Amino acid sequence: MTGTNQVEEKINELKEQTTHYVHEIRKMVEKLTIIEPVNVISYFTSSFNISYDTEQESLCLGSYHIRNIGNQPITNPYLCIKLPEDSPFSFSGRYVYEHFAPNLKGNSSWERINDDASKEEFWLRPIGKTTLEPNETLSFTNFQIKWSHNLSYSGSIMGFTYCDQLQDGVVVLNPINLNGISQTQEENNE
Repeated sequence: MTGTNQVEEKINELKEQTTHYVHEIRKMVEKLTIIEPVNVISYFTSSFNISYDTEQESLCLGSYHIRNIGNQPITNPYLCIKLPEDSPFSFSGRYVYEHFAPNLKGNSSWERINDDASKEEFWLRPIGKTTLEPNETLSFTNFQIKWSHNLSYSGSIMGFTYCDQLQDGVVVLNPINLNGISQTQEENNE
């Protein structure tokens, strides 16, 4: 056998080996399950009734929406609405506590899952809703934030969405920013 024949034979062996490897790699890639990334957005909708009368309260009526814009369902969604520390804002909404009677907990209810003594953080999970399918929206509706105008106020109402797939959470797209100067402070500055 000549040197040229040996080189050609070695090249053919390497081609066959490469074809075999490519075939094996293709089979392995076909077996892979590619997990789509979870894609969730959350946002507030709100309306305001702001009073400049120091005897009346101002009001923000809002809803918190979680929308699954991905291709995979998300499981065990819950949310946190956070008021600024030491703010004049008070939060209320339609939610229940774990110890409430079952007949008070409807399937469209929300349950507060943190300490009810906290006036700044409201951790809520939907009752009877453990999966949010693609293109589905889950809403915590008609919460209220109240404050009086006798003091200056400033702060952002933040929101965070969590689920099994997003343990670190996703911040709300549009925090609610509230600020104003009381009439007495405004008159003192003049």
